Amino acid sequence: MKLRSGRIFRILTPFLLFLLVATGILPGRTEKPVLHGRHWVAITGKPLAATAGAMMFQKGGNAVDAACAMLAATCTMYDVLSWGGETQALVYNPITKKVIGINALGVAPTGATPEFFREKNEDLPYPPAYGPLAAVTPGTPGGLLTMLAEWGRLSLRDVLAPAMQMAEGYPVEADFVRRTEGSKDRIKEWPYSKPVLLPHLGEAHEAPHVGENLRQPDLLSTLAKMVEAEDRALADGKSRKEAIYAAYDRFYRGDIAEEFVRGCQEQGGLITAADLDNWQVYLEEPVKTDYKGIEVYKLTTWVQGPVMLQALNMLENIDLKKMGHNSVNYIHTLYQIMNHVYADRDFYYGDPYVPPEEPIRGLLSKEYARSRLGKINWNLNDPGVKPGDPYPFQGGVNPFADLLKKWTNVPSSKKDMNRDHMMPRDEAFTAGTTSIQAADKDGWIVSVTPSGGWIPACIAGRTGIGMSQRMQSFVLDEALNPYNVLEPGKRPRATLTPGLALKDGRPYLSFAVQGGDTQDQNLLQFFLNMVEFGMNVQEACEAPNINSYQMQSSFGDHAAEPGRLLLNAVTPQKVRDNLALMGYRLEFDRYTSGPINAVFFDWKHGTFWGGSSNFGDDYGVVW
Repeated sequence: MKLRSGRIFRILTPFLLFLLVATGILPGRTEKPVLHGRHWVAITGKPLAATAGAMMFQKGGNAVDAACAMLAATCTMYDVLSWGGETQALVYNPITKKVIGINALGVAPTGATPEFFREKNEDLPYPPAYGPLAAVTPGTPGGLLTMLAEWGRLSLRDVLAPAMQMAEGYPVEADFVRRTEGSKDRIKEWPYSKPVLLPHLGEAHEAPHVGENLRQPDLLSTLAKMVEAEDRALADGKSRKEAIYAAYDRFYRGDIAEEFVRGCQEQGGLITAADLDNWQVYLEEPVKTDYKGIEVYKLTTWVQGPVMLQALNMLENIDLKKMGHNSVNYIHTLYQIMNHVYADRDFYYGDPYVPPEEPIRGLLSKEYARSRLGKINWNLNDPGVKPGDPYPFQGGVNPFADLLKKWTNVPSSKKDMNRDHMMPRDEAFTAGTTSIQAADKDGWIVSVTPSGGWIPACIAGRTGIGMSQRMQSFVLDEALNPYNVLEPGKRPRATLTPGLALKDGRPYLSFAVQGGDTQDQNLLQFFLNMVEFGMNVQEACEAPNINSYQMQSSFGDHAAEPGRLLLNAVTPQKVRDNLALMGYRLEFDRYTSGPINAVFFDWKHGTFWGGSSNFGDDYGVVW
């Protein structure tokens, strides 16, 4: 097919244009443009929050200040997270030229044990998905304050100013209204959530209306207390960093903590003052792998990030370009490799700060990757993919070999399980969060995937803070995953997974995506779209992806559905037919790529290329 005249574009239907672009016939045409900037870039899940990031740059702040302002704003907007959730980040420090991991995931509180939840409901194989008993300790405030104190330039007062203005009242969007109205029966169970999220209680429509200002006076008071702590410390002669950590102390050890604990326990939650006092943010070295000369960095086993590195280690042995983008062989290869690395995740990943020690060296071994390739069925889908044994590849012996032999990717669940405590399966598998990307001309880069405290959120007392729901990502039976069994003081293995990549010792890509267990599936394909298939950052964000459901969900009833495969609606019929013959159960959607937000660093021209998802409310601002 030859397209010689621009006139043809005007006569093509929008859907046909989408079809041609998605199948690669018209490269370079995207639904949203690339964001080109020279000084800075700020991208996140909501336009208002991206503006908050831009405001920090205009004040003279750096990418860390901007990322923190965007995080504060998205939490205030309940963009599928709030202040009681968790924050996971990668920061590139241009002074040290190192990538730093930020571990601000909360821990299980005192009394949260498998026995506790079995006694409450013996038919509940996992902690609940909703309410105060789903909550781990809040991590986002600590993560934000730590990043700001260590690497930002501005004051906490400056960085929280947009979020505080929004807490006074901001016009809500249609997605917020839909989610809140749809969850109103559950929200009514919680006395501090009801008046905030359902201002029209008793009317037919009880959530705010689109464009109506959502007012959060209790949250505004909490944020003001944190700023007040900073002001007092500065007045006492403390340094900028010390003043920000004074706000940290007030949140986790002062009157904010006291009210949070009171409000949580009043509603049946377990979090204690000691839990907040003992919790801490970890600044850690991320894990990495080399893919054809590109260093790819992810957070370690307390999230699912290493699965992308494991997949890249396997894929570097395969000629993907020869297969062709989204060909039958390409899709089958990705699906099988993702199933193998996610099976490892489902058995071996957990909190590295609590025994047993995860076998991360073996999991990321290139030799282990090649051994796993030998297990793949190249002709049919394998519905029974199991975890491998990485211990021999790090000179050890598997302490859970007996559990490994018995492990199944579709664990049995009790027929009478009370699903009122569980998220619906499809919602659980793709449960959204947001993502944040910020970079500046001085070289600071921040990639964040925060989450937790989404609607329906149980607000802790008069703090205005919606509590996390991350407890559900633990397991209660070591046969499922001996590294991720619920224990007080332990972090659940989360799905949240920002990414950074360096090439020739310089930043190459910063990328993150919202979603649940689809996150590293989407980010893997985004990365390959750029590195193997030459797409620009926006094309790579929008390109059709596939999604496997064969791994265990990290939410709800942790279901796995072998052979279930989501394809983009533009997938040709011949590809569909061949995949069906290979044992796949096919489903289709128009959008399958994320949503992904990313920054590409153009060293030839000294500019940023920003990519922002073409569906949802994701938005970027550049200069």
